[in-house]
Amino acid sequence: MEQGRSAGWAGSQEPAWFDGAPALGGVFEQDVATHAAWWREGFDLLSALPAKGRRAVGDQALADRILAASRAARAGFLTRHGAELYERLTGGRSRFVRVEELAYGAAALVPGLVPTEAQVQAEAARTQKDKEGHEFDQGLLFNQFLGAPASGMHLCHAMLRPRAESLEALDRLRKDGRIDFGTAVIERHGRAAIVSMKNPRYLNAEDDSTVDNVEIAVDLALLDPDSDICVLRGAPITGGKYDGQGVFCTGINLTQLYQGKISYLWYLVRDLGFINKIFRGLAGDGSPEEVFGNTREKAWVAAVEKFAIGGGCQYLLACDYVLAASDAYMTLPARKEGIIPGVANMRLPRFVGDRTARQAVMYERRLDCDSPEGRMICDEIVAPEALEEALTHVLDQLTNSGVVSAASNRRAFRIAHEPLDHFRAYMAVYAREQAHCHFSPALISNLERFWNADKRAA
Repeated sequence: MEQGRSAGWAGSQEPAWFDGAPALGGVFEQDVATHAAWWREGFDLLSALPAKGRRAVGDQALADRILAASRAARAGFLTRHGAELYERLTGGRSRFVRVEELAYGAAALVPGLVPTEAQVQAEAARTQKDKEGHEFDQGLLFNQFLGAPASGMHLCHAMLRPRAESLEALDRLRKDGRIDFGTAVIERHGRAAIVSMKNPRYLNAEDDSTVDNVEIAVDLALLDPDSDICVLRGAPITGGKYDGQGVFCTGINLTQLYQGKISYLWYLVRDLGFINKIFRGLAGDGSPEEVFGNTREKAWVAAVEKFAIGGGCQYLLACDYVLAASDAYMTLPARKEGIIPGVANMRLPRFVGDRTARQAVMYERRLDCDSPEGRMICDEIVAPEALEEALTHVLDQLTNSGVVSAASNRRAFRIAHEPLDHFRAYMAVYAREQAHCHFSPALISNLERFWNADKRAA
């Protein structure tokens, strides 16, 4: 027995499986059958090893080889059959299917290609460093789906459509003027629909508990026929240092990320979903692309108090007008977090230039809102105590002469700077690279070194 190898392993088992990787024959059903059987055997071999956190060095080396071989075969399968797989999952692109349903639909149609929902739930019970990383394969799947123009544009379209929950809640909003979803609130003030992010324990951070509710609130703000303009802000904090004060957003919940409570699909749902809806509006049955398509959209105003960290800063890059308190600041500490800051790598250089954008992303440069660079992102800076009055004035200024041209001007800006197909290509790369980051050992070491994540309570 090899040193460090589990006693349950017979040496003859290894080469038989590694040497048996199936060849691609070109026929979808046949390749599914041969690959699914081989992936199943590889998964069984992996499951026979001790859990990741208890493995000897030799065990982990073997696990890494199994995962790498399986993923190479998955990448090859997707290169050959990715387009047909998407067609089958969407009825020849006759149905709009969100990423969550696509991921688990692919797991059912091609067993072993990506994890099942049960496998993802089992992984969710582990800390991030103890996960096997099965969700990584979802990154390969969506890299392929988004990388192909036909399926990628169709998927972007699907994710820009209003959620079923949003359509069901619209009458309630029209009747009551306010809905509290727990981690997000939508309320109408005059002709403005105000979306407030609400996660006070974590200073309005983003996590799996917030992303769906914020998307529903954003949908409702755009669907609401009784409002003309939208506002994005953070709800007041209750308890602690910022008790009673407004805070915009502290970005991804790093404590929950470390503890394994942020799923990989969270990144895609977030950036293909509500942030892109703020930037592009809601799609209907017709194409949302800029040249021949159409979306239902309104102008968005962001009201920034205290700080817009990470994801909070990313939101500002999708809004049309940013009002900030003079003591507020923005950061994109992606390198310390160990992840890619959403679409900021594409959008931030348009505001502050490439060099400053790289300093913000790669070297944690802080941008005070009331600074020359901060004013390239923020349109108006006011004293903290004057923010509410200033917000009322901004909304009045943006609506008192009508908002008929707002959507047209937004589309004109987008076709010049970020048409939907350009966004699609970015998200294809993001889907793959964020999967690498999400399951990288560097993410764990960064969170422990810069965030003391191993010492923080859930």
